[in-house]
Amino acid sequence: MREREAVQTILEKAIQQANAKKAGHITRLQLAMGELVDYTSESIQSRFDELSRGTIADGAKLEIRLVRAEVQCMACFTKYHPNEGDIVCPNCGAMGAKILTGEEFFLESTETD
Repeated sequence: MREREAVQTILEKAIQQANAKKAGHITRLQLAMGELVDYTSESIQSRFDELSRGTIADGAKLEIRLVRAEVQCMACFTKYHPNEGDIVCPNCGAMGAKILTGEEFFLESTETD
């Protein structure tokens, strides 16, 4: 259900932006999605197609930019990419890290006509 709400929020924001420009149709949306997000590109596309039907975003091209995950070890402060979601520091072996990037999911830009 969170996925549906997230896509609905992005769609609403895109429509608000298009209405502010007095645009007739949204042709493209670009999203940023962190690799740690539980959604898939396919499920996002499916939700978007469903929710945008009958709106000014109906038929818009959806582009998703994957944001690489980066975490920081809480013991030695090394920054690293978690290996297949495993958050074990490659420098000191400590478990537990602060997520710096990879949980994003937001609208980056829209194109209209």
